[in-house]
Amino acid sequence: QVQLVESGGGLVQPGGSLRLSCAASGRRFSIGHMRWYRQAPGKQRELVAVISSGGITNYADSVKGRFAISRDNAKNTVYLQMNSLKPEDTAVYYCNADAVLSGATMTAYWGQGTQVTVSS
Repeated sequence: QVQLVESGGGLVQPGGSLRLSCAASGRRFSIGHMRWYRQAPGKQRELVAVISSGGITNYADSVKGRFAISRDNAKNTVYLQMNSLKPEDTAVYYCNADAVLSGATMTAYWGQGTQVTVSS
């Protein structure tokens, strides 16, 4: 019922930057918290950053000072600005959003994932 469409992944050299976007669409919904997760090959999916509907943010220690999460509530879109990228940032990045449908039910929705590869 709620679809999350991601964009912005790709290949970048160490020290470079990427900006990921995730837009939510559907009918009769409101978005609460929005998050970015990532999953590297052979590893568990981990939370990278989260932002509340009011703009309060939290980050994993591994990305603090390098990544910034933001949102545009009018567009139901969340962004992840990634700077000073390292090879260990290589992963599939997933968008996640808590959606309140018809003002009654909150459900977590996931994007399809976008590949970020940091390599020379």
